[in-house]
Amino acid sequence: MKSTNKRLLTSVMAFGTALTMAGSALAQQTTLKMQASWPASLTLFENFTQFAKRVEQLTSGRVKIETMPAGQVVPAFEVLDATHKKVIDGHHSWAGYWTGKNKAAVLFSGGPGGPLGMDYMDYLSWMWVGGGLDLYNKFYQDTLKLNVVVLPILPSGPQALGWFKKPITSLADFKGQKCRQTGIAAEIFNEMGMRTVNMPGGEIMPAAERGTIDCAEWVGGVEDLRFGFQTIWKYHYAPSLHESVSIGELVINKDVWNAIPEVDREIMRAVTVETLFTWWAKWQRQNAEALTELREKHGVNISETPPEILKEFLAAWDRVAAREAEKNPIFKEVWESQKKFASVSVPAKRFYYPAYNLSADHYWPAKK
Repeated sequence: MKSTNKRLLTSVMAFGTALTMAGSALAQQTTLKMQASWPASLTLFENFTQFAKRVEQLTSGRVKIETMPAGQVVPAFEVLDATHKKVIDGHHSWAGYWTGKNKAAVLFSGGPGGPLGMDYMDYLSWMWVGGGLDLYNKFYQDTLKLNVVVLPILPSGPQALGWFKKPITSLADFKGQKCRQTGIAAEIFNEMGMRTVNMPGGEIMPAAERGTIDCAEWVGGVEDLRFGFQTIWKYHYAPSLHESVSIGELVINKDVWNAIPEVDREIMRAVTVETLFTWWAKWQRQNAEALTELREKHGVNISETPPEILKEFLAAWDRVAAREAEKNPIFKEVWESQKKFASVSVPAKRFYYPAYNLSADHYWPAKK
């Protein structure tokens, strides 16, 4: 009897300890200071604030995130290093900005050229069930030696070719233009004959007003409308293949991440997925409305990109990617992983999914 009582007492004490530990974890308060690579005026930043508000709501206030716009602590293109060094706890940005560190970075943003024929769902499938997210973290932690954890959160495509001060009717018109571009897309456009200038989004309008650039690419739709590009240029072209699929990132310092209770980390993971899809749905409608406003209110000439420019872009990207894969092991590893995944997903989707234009042209034929 005494033995039974002793075991019962031990079990009760163990249960009480477990409850105490769980209660302690639930009571733990975490405040994260995180910075974006874009101004607060853009809807891209609203993706960031939506995430932060939802995390605070679902954790009952245990996790609070201070969302700061570009430049509040560090310049827009320095948030990755600042997160690694714990100058900030994390950031909201885009992996394509880090190609100066290693060109494989762009492959985790979606990448140029489709990528490889994949649309958004194909690419997210590769990321979540094809090993892409593991490669993403491996790239930051093992290749770049950064003390960070990364999660996809921000769909920002398909993006437009951009804004031009004069009509672009052929590849010949495209060549020689001095245009704002970033990352590996700049290298591809340079290969096509464009002269590119790398700058954060917040510097585009001043450069355009000074006339130091002839054209610029940012995102398209509502983002470009908010920047006010329509007040400088009147020629806008889409689509483009430099970011037809584009996914931004939420990156948190690994030590900071590990210090957050597991239940709250799981909530944060879930909220990144929720934010990606719900913000994306709203954003697509905003882009459609913005195109109407640009055309009807601001007199912007919105035109289709000449097909030869798109074809030459794919050819130029194939050359750039092949050269990089020959000398960059992690680029080759990720590129081959995407190829293997796309070789199954893309042909299947092309067979099963009707062409978008079939029903679109039936109900909403393009206006001349």
